[in-house]
Amino acid sequence: MKIAVIGTGYVGLVTGTCFSETGNDVTCVDIDASKVGKLSRGEITIYEPGLDKLFLRNLKEERLKFTTDLTVGVKNAEIIFLALPTPSGADGSADLRFVLGVADQLGKILNGYKVVVDKSTVPVGTAEKVHAAIKKNYTGEFDVASNPEFLREGVAVEDFMKPDRVVIGTSSERAKKVMEELYAPFVRQGNPIIFMNERSAELTKYAANSFLATKITFMNEIAVLCEKLGADVDMVRRGVGSDERIGKRFLFPGIGYGGSCFPKDVQALVQSSREVNYEFQILNAVMDINDKQKLHLIPKIKKYFNGQLKAKHFALWGLAFKPNTDDIREAPALNIIDALKKEGATLAVFDPEAMSNVKNQIGDTVTYGENQYDVLAGADALIIATEWNEFRTPNFLKMVAVMKNKVIFDGRNLFDIQAIRELGFYYESIGRDIAIPAGNNKNKA
Repeated sequence: MKIAVIGTGYVGLVTGTCFSETGNDVTCVDIDASKVGKLSRGEITIYEPGLDKLFLRNLKEERLKFTTDLTVGVKNAEIIFLALPTPSGADGSADLRFVLGVADQLGKILNGYKVVVDKSTVPVGTAEKVHAAIKKNYTGEFDVASNPEFLREGVAVEDFMKPDRVVIGTSSERAKKVMEELYAPFVRQGNPIIFMNERSAELTKYAANSFLATKITFMNEIAVLCEKLGADVDMVRRGVGSDERIGKRFLFPGIGYGGSCFPKDVQALVQSSREVNYEFQILNAVMDINDKQKLHLIPKIKKYFNGQLKAKHFALWGLAFKPNTDDIREAPALNIIDALKKEGATLAVFDPEAMSNVKNQIGDTVTYGENQYDVLAGADALIIATEWNEFRTPNFLKMVAVMKNKVIFDGRNLFDIQAIRELGFYYESIGRDIAIPAGNNKNKA
């Protein structure tokens, strides 16, 4: 099939590459000439494990192309995917100006029946708005469908190539047949293509992400309670997660969720609810709790140092909002950095992929290390903000040799408490006991 993907951000590039991998001819369109030039030369513009191999193969086979010309991109396409930004507005609602702007342009250049697909996460009713925007300038036949993405950063290629379900919103039998043919290679193992109306598909994406954000937030609340009651959140997590009605995923406590999806989608669903005079109270609480959870380590740090953080020097491991990505949008690490800098502390930071993005955002207000051990030199304490695998089993003897103090504040519960205690570290994590070495006079939080 011939496909156009409008927008080459995270969703657009993964979508275009993976569709080309199953033999489709894909043209990706973007207004950023510099980005299009890089992609056309084989320079991938995002970090996503496994994507580079597929990208280069399909670029070489000329099944994957890039252009800045919308007309060139869509003239031969049977299906046009809109993978455009929908940033949060001042009130938290999704800003549709990019989606509707392209829809308006499409109305002027469509040259026959096509299926226009909203791939971006968009509020309920957007398909109707896109249809109206196209119809202003085009009287021919076309359909607008909703096909929300459920990609997890870090495993997006696997999620796309082997989806646990494909959700498609359309009221058109013609569009249904086109989309069913397109996705057939991706569901050969029997996972479902779920057809529904457009509004239900749009709400499904928001409902799924908001539920997962709520699940994470609930477990973070349990972790806070564990600290006050003397329970162990890891034991509670295992006990709760063994219930098949609940499941084991998204129950790991930490310092809050971030990224491009959960924060934005929760805000957008709350705002959409308000527009129909409904106050989504659970999600209001989720947003408030998550904001607080991002700074959950700060009171622990201040208590350990008796409130005196000025001139203290901290090492920080992890800047991306989650491992296996370079995405720093809404990353808790940035909140921690900002809070410690305001207290007069200095920081040396390391992340395997996200340091250039952080440097573009906050400049040289922190020191960037060459590796995870480099940033530990002279550190009064280590803070862990992202659970990269390489942080899970570090060389503790190497750490001890360069750190000023054997103190760790772990926002991702990476280490075994008993083992870290035996190594002589003072160690605080989330919802668990505090490891206090013999002879240390620090009180438990």
